[in-house]
Amino acid sequence: MKKILIKSILLLTAFTFVCCQIDEVDNPNAATVDSVQNGASQADIQLLAVGLEAIMRNDLEFHYDTVSILGRDYYDLTGVDPRFTGELLKGPLDNNGFLTTRAYAAWYKVVKSANILIEAVVNSEAGFSDQVKNSYYGYAKTLKAYALLMLANRQYTNGIRLDVADPDNLGPNVTYAEALTGIKSLLDEASSELGSGGAIFDFNISTGFAGFDTPSTFNEFNRALAARTALYQDDKAGVISALGSSFFSMTGDLWSGPAHIFGLTGNDISNAQFHVLDQSGAEFMINDAWIADAEAGDTRVDEKSFLLTAGTTTFDGLSADYQVAVYKSNVDPVYLIRNEELILMYAEANIGTDNVAAVDAINIVRNAASLADYAGAVDDNSLLEEVINQRRYSLFAEGHRWIDLRRLGRLNATYVPLDRAGDNIIDAFPTPFTENIN
Repeated sequence: MKKILIKSILLLTAFTFVCCQIDEVDNPNAATVDSVQNGASQADIQLLAVGLEAIMRNDLEFHYDTVSILGRDYYDLTGVDPRFTGELLKGPLDNNGFLTTRAYAAWYKVVKSANILIEAVVNSEAGFSDQVKNSYYGYAKTLKAYALLMLANRQYTNGIRLDVADPDNLGPNVTYAEALTGIKSLLDEASSELGSGGAIFDFNISTGFAGFDTPSTFNEFNRALAARTALYQDDKAGVISALGSSFFSMTGDLWSGPAHIFGLTGNDISNAQFHVLDQSGAEFMINDAWIADAEAGDTRVDEKSFLLTAGTTTFDGLSADYQVAVYKSNVDPVYLIRNEELILMYAEANIGTDNVAAVDAINIVRNAASLADYAGAVDDNSLLEEVINQRRYSLFAEGHRWIDLRRLGRLNATYVPLDRAGDNIIDAFPTPFTENIN
């Protein structure tokens, strides 16, 4: 599996692109986009499928760091690049700088790779049955939808392109609402294809997808993404419906879910969100408010933070005492979505219709963090505040805080600490300059 993964990374590197364009470079010793999109063999397509999963890990840290800093989960106080404490916290964001373009390009590489896989299956000479084709389509479209959802939440009111299949004829930039509608449709289409995709995949999936490595179990991941999308659409009934077909479990492991995995051999990559604890140059520091606002005894605080032995670190007028310690090694997995998030989505979706069920779900998460059952008010607003708070600690550094506050009308100074004069709240990344000129 490791050799397949490495080959797939190398293969897809030649096919992917920056933003929505691809530069053609002739290489007689390497596969071309045309060669796999027309007349691909079974082995070619299997490599593309495995490579699609592999390439999703590229530049993940640029996504998670930027959105986490915007939401004030943590700060980059390493001093390696002052834009992390300047531009990202004060604005405006440069539409041609790496803070804007790096993650944008990475997610569109996933979209492009999924499109290549789909077209390769359509035009393959492998003689696939309709069942096998559907399993490939459902897999590719689910991961494509995931990437588009990550993009949509970065770009927000600035919009994204859903249709980038033809680099010479790109689709229009659509609104956030239109993007979510398109993503939901793509997930539903993929779900239907996975349902007709047979008992097994025709290719290997990494151990990060253990338990989600057949068309039917992969569809549970698809439905979890559909629930997340419905949450962003404020469609509570849609959340509940999608969760019912997902891997959601009130009694299951909170860390159950598909994950990106990493390695240190060959051309594999490590988890760049891991930072050596107590080491100079690794000062990714938790906002003081996250520590101060935590309930006494919340074990998530100790699990996800580390108190620097040398005391407070300071850079560019910002200071903090606790280092981010979510990942314990440079090969720890990064979850795409997991059961703890699903439980909290279930809690939020039940507010207003079944507040008892909402409290029950909240208590699952609280008890797992060694906290007593929720004892606050049970009106809708109080329960929503509790869910927001539990998401703040359960999903810390997983890229949710900024999105949560924005979608719930709380992206303001009450919830977002502004620790220096001149700091501002930014609600969206700008459209990259290269997209504006196309």
